[in-house]
Amino acid sequence: MSQGPRPLVLCGPSGSGKSTLLKLLFAEFPNTFGFSVSHTTRSPRAGEQDGVHYYFVDRAGMEEAIASDEFIETAEFTGNLYGTSKAAVREIQKQGRVCILDIEQKGVEQIRKTDLNPILIFNNPPTINELERRLRLRGSETEETLRKRLSAAEVEISYGLTPGNFHKIINNVDIEVAYREFRDFVVQELKQQENEGISISLN
Repeated sequence: MSQGPRPLVLCGPSGSGKSTLLKLLFAEFPNTFGFSVSHTTRSPRAGEQDGVHYYFVDRAGMEEAIASDEFIETAEFTGNLYGTSKAAVREIQKQGRVCILDIEQKGVEQIRKTDLNPILIFNNPPTINELERRLRLRGSETEETLRKRLSAAEVEISYGLTPGNFHKIINNVDIEVAYREFRDFVVQELKQQENEGISISLN
C-alpha cells in the first residue's frame, strides 16, 4: 500500500492546537498536502460538513467496514468510533500529495504496524490546565466528556513524550514558534524523500 510520499501523522490531545498547525501548513503549501478525512459515528457539530470534516456514518456500517479490513486504524472515544480508511489514504497518495493523518494514540500504535512508514509528530500542549481552558471555550463539551478528554490527554501526553514513539515532538506554547518548528521539520523530511526519488510539490 505504500505508494507515493510517506503519510504525515500529527497526534496530540484534543485542544492542543493541531488544527491551527495544519491550517497554517495547508495555507503555505496548498499543493503539497492532502487531508485524510476520517470516519466517525458521532453526530456532527455545528458547521461540520460530511466528507469535509468527517465522514459521518452509523455504527453498524462502520463496524462492518472494520470487520472487512477497510481501515488502517480505529479507536473508540466517549462511545463513538473513529477511523482512517485505506481508501482515503490511497486517494491522496495517488495525487502525489503527502497524506495528513490527525489521529489519536491508539491509531498511532496501529499505523506503526502497517507498511505506510509514516512520519510521526506529537503536538504537546503547554499544560493540562491550558488544555481545559481551550476545551471549555469551545462550548461543545459536557462536564462528563470534558473530564474524559482531560483524562485521555494525560495518557496521550505520557505516550507522546516517551522516547521512540515519535520522530518529532512540538511543544506548542507559542503558536508562531511551534509552527516554524513543525514546518521546518516537515520540509526537511520531504526534501529527503525528494532526494530518494519521490516526487513532491513543495509549494
